[in-house]
Amino acid sequence: MKGVRTREGTREGGLIGAVDEAAVIARVRAGEAEAYAELVRAHTGMAIRAAVAFGAGSDAEDVVQSAFFKAYQSLGSFREGAAFRPWLLRIVVNETRNTVRSAVRLRSATGREAALLEAEPLIPDAADPAVAALDAERRVLLRAALGQLSEEQRLVVTYRYLLDMDEAETAEALGWPRGTVKSRLNRGLKKLGRLMPSPDAREGGEEHE
Repeated sequence: MKGVRTREGTREGGLIGAVDEAAVIARVRAGEAEAYAELVRAHTGMAIRAAVAFGAGSDAEDVVQSAFFKAYQSLGSFREGAAFRPWLLRIVVNETRNTVRSAVRLRSATGREAALLEAEPLIPDAADPAVAALDAERRVLLRAALGQLSEEQRLVVTYRYLLDMDEAETAEALGWPRGTVKSRLNRGLKKLGRLMPSPDAREGGEEHE
């Protein structure tokens, strides 16, 4: 089931907004460790998608469990008033990269690409009709096209659309100015549009009025 879009973002696994998160974090810091489960429930779906998208594959759940544990250990240094989701995502991505590096002899590049395919990324038609993920064949093409983007373009497209983060969260997670996010995202989507065949071309180029 997809998250519910609200003014506070996409909520997954639990109804928890920015104000509630601050209250939960305060409770955890005050010694109510069990309250941390509310954050885990709210963000597990996003964390698993991130781990899979960045190559964790079958290790995604272990990576996410480790990331949540490290986030809990570091909660004392979490900046009051900051958004929890981008902060957590940085930990998930770092943990994923560490896992992929440690398993590089055991996992081929093909296996890592297959892990991204399993994430079934969906880029909305509103972003660019040429890069909409329509079906399994389309996802294969999308995966191949993503691999031809620059590292910065691939990162921003993944964060913004595959992980359904808004512009502000993407900027915070990547540590980039919002203007940089906009420009790299725009270039990345345009390149994907050139790399991905249009639906008309795939279906034989039928003419439409």
